[in-house]
Amino acid sequence: MPDHTRPPGQRVTIYDVALEADVSPSTVSRAFSRPSRVNSETAERIRQVAERLGYRTNPLARALTTSRSQMIALVIADITNPVYAEIVRGAQEAATDGEYTTVLIDAQESDRLERAAVERTMSTVDGIVLASSRMSDSAIRMVAKQRPVVVLNRALADVPCVVTDNPRGVRRAAEHLGELGHDHITYVAGPQASWPNGIRWRSLLEAGMELEIKVRQIGPFSPTMAGGERAAQELCARPATAVLAFNDQMAIGIIRGLSRMGVNVPGDVSVVGFDNILAADIVTPGLTTVAAPLYAEGSAATRHLLTMIGGAPGHTGRPMVLPVRLVVRDSTAARNPSPGRARPPWVRQRPVPGPAAHLL
Repeated sequence: MPDHTRPPGQRVTIYDVALEADVSPSTVSRAFSRPSRVNSETAERIRQVAERLGYRTNPLARALTTSRSQMIALVIADITNPVYAEIVRGAQEAATDGEYTTVLIDAQESDRLERAAVERTMSTVDGIVLASSRMSDSAIRMVAKQRPVVVLNRALADVPCVVTDNPRGVRRAAEHLGELGHDHITYVAGPQASWPNGIRWRSLLEAGMELEIKVRQIGPFSPTMAGGERAAQELCARPATAVLAFNDQMAIGIIRGLSRMGVNVPGDVSVVGFDNILAADIVTPGLTTVAAPLYAEGSAATRHLLTMIGGAPGHTGRPMVLPVRLVVRDSTAARNPSPGRARPPWVRQRPVPGPAAHLL
């Protein structure tokens, strides 16, 4: 029965459990932190008493004796970006399976805020997953020297990493657009500090050379719908019939921006995104996109981190690469042939001033 002599709101302590179970406080502590060192019958009696009294272990207090808090940090670049929803879910479920709690940190697309938050949190967690980190390589290595670290969506030579097959995804997008008759592809770049952004552009350059498709880059732009809408203005200044955006949010913003200027997608311009977020299947027209295994990314990174915390070696010399696939929807279509191949007819009808594109 519950202990009715305890004042309302007063926390049940390890000493209360020890008194009720007729054991020492140190035995109660071992029953929860190192159960293998306690007689099984005694440990079961302690658990029953703890449950009856409403005792809950304090992970920070337990960390003082076990050197583990049973908490990990998951650092994401922007909590408002829906791409992280499935990553967070995969990480949290993997952490829960390992009896760990996840501390979520939003870096707000800032390397400075990210580093400050990691430094504040480092002493209270057993390990860290950095998802799309904006910190420098040297800063990440410094963190990895102090706590087990797994990096997601970025490859470092000497830190455990989980990445998606960006080159394959870009190649499939380029092949798809080439099959539709597009001989020019414009890449709308995301943040300069984003590792996938650089990989996707370089992969498009290689695919363009192999497929005999001309490519160019504009940007960088914010990886948001607002950033995509700003990119749409530049696309009208430097027209294209096919666009590959850094991510789905930007691609959706591009579709919205072009539509407001009277440009039809996919009739005038075909648009491809990256990630396959939920909105990609809801927007009109449905967005053709390179689907990344977002849940699997979060889960794989977290499970690997937990093995490292348990003492397993973390670095294998190569990043873990997860497969991607192209999901074809209605935002891409066959190129509309016209006499003015360099300038599609919709541009001559609706010229829009804007800054020159950045060619790399």
